[in-house]
Amino acid sequence: MDEKQKKEVAVFRFGVIADFVTGVALERGDKMRLLKEKSARKWCIPFSNRTRIAVGTMQDWIDRYTSAGGKLEALYPRDRADSGRSRSIDDETAANLVQLRQQMPRATVASVIEIMQKRQLVTGDTRLAPTNVWRFFTNHGLMPSAAAPAVDRRKFEAEQPNDIWQSDVMHGPKVLVDGRQRKSYLIAFIDDHSRLIPFAHFYLSENLDCFLSALEQALLKRGLPRKLYVDNGSAYRSRQLEHICASLAIALIHAKAYQPQGKGKIERWFRSVRTQLLPTVEPAASLEQLNTALNRYLSDYHQRRHSATGKSPFSRFADNMQCLRTAPDNLKDHFRIVARRTVAKDRTVTIDGRLFEAPVALIGKRIDLLYHKDQPLRVEAQLAGKSYGIIQAVELAINCRVKRDRNRNTQIDADKNRRPSSGRIW
Repeated sequence: MDEKQKKEVAVFRFGVIADFVTGVALERGDKMRLLKEKSARKWCIPFSNRTRIAVGTMQDWIDRYTSAGGKLEALYPRDRADSGRSRSIDDETAANLVQLRQQMPRATVASVIEIMQKRQLVTGDTRLAPTNVWRFFTNHGLMPSAAAPAVDRRKFEAEQPNDIWQSDVMHGPKVLVDGRQRKSYLIAFIDDHSRLIPFAHFYLSENLDCFLSALEQALLKRGLPRKLYVDNGSAYRSRQLEHICASLAIALIHAKAYQPQGKGKIERWFRSVRTQLLPTVEPAASLEQLNTALNRYLSDYHQRRHSATGKSPFSRFADNMQCLRTAPDNLKDHFRIVARRTVAKDRTVTIDGRLFEAPVALIGKRIDLLYHKDQPLRVEAQLAGKSYGIIQAVELAINCRVKRDRNRNTQIDADKNRRPSSGRIW
């Protein structure tokens, strides 16, 4: 018991014996008769399930109070002399339990009891009940702690806009697509300094293609961040995303696994979306209607005073616009897929089942091929950072009419209708 609880018990005990320690001293017969009356009554005893008080207990309280000169502290509950020791487990069995626990620190209580009995380590008439063993281990610090160790976490805020962007995905409501309901996913970015949302959009997937599409729109709209703080999902660990960020001088930072506290600002914004936006959207809305509602919500959010910063997200973002990096004119080129291929002796390389023809100078070289998924026929060849231009898809019919000179230059026969001479095969 703590001090407050002990004091409450002492006050109750004084109320029980007050008739005997205050006022006129009672005769022995009167005192005993009053003690028996009090003993027969039912009491509401603090921190106890008992309702009766024995005559001997009250006499002990009276003696302790008078011997202490009327100090209330004399009626405090006494700490057990065997505190920390189990009265149901004898000393030898207790020593065996400690030794076995040290050998098997992760074993369950039931397993420990079973092993103790099999090895005949329980002495005398001791009966090992699971609750008693658990209490014994707990009192001796032998139970593994379920609580995680304390972690030094501190609030932080980026000094300038676009210093840090946080990004994450929220599972959204189901939307109607071609007469069927499909789950939606909200991919969003938030500026750590101003709480402005550079871009947010509902998609039908949370894969890499959707995330890169959202990232490209965010960069076009609000410029380049210095750091991008993301989760550990497969989309965020892709080589393509790492290449895009590195080529744009953006540091890609991943949150520690199972520790979402670092992305608290984007998680807090997601909570606002769930409580403020989603209840206003019709249950059978389409993806387009959902994104239209989101854009209206963002317009209001950006102009509304933010409780954490004291300013609206837009005004705080605009206060230091001179430090922002704008997206380059060729931003789309940074989002191209990079495939590495070795050019064959016939100058061909293959991408997604399509044959392309590389320059003669690249035969036998391992080159980089850059292209967009939505433009699979526009492929640029690069070697050691040098561009060799857009390579062409192979057309076998045209190659059939190509002449090659000794200098390995090619020339297309201009006379498409010329008939081959006798005995020659073209």
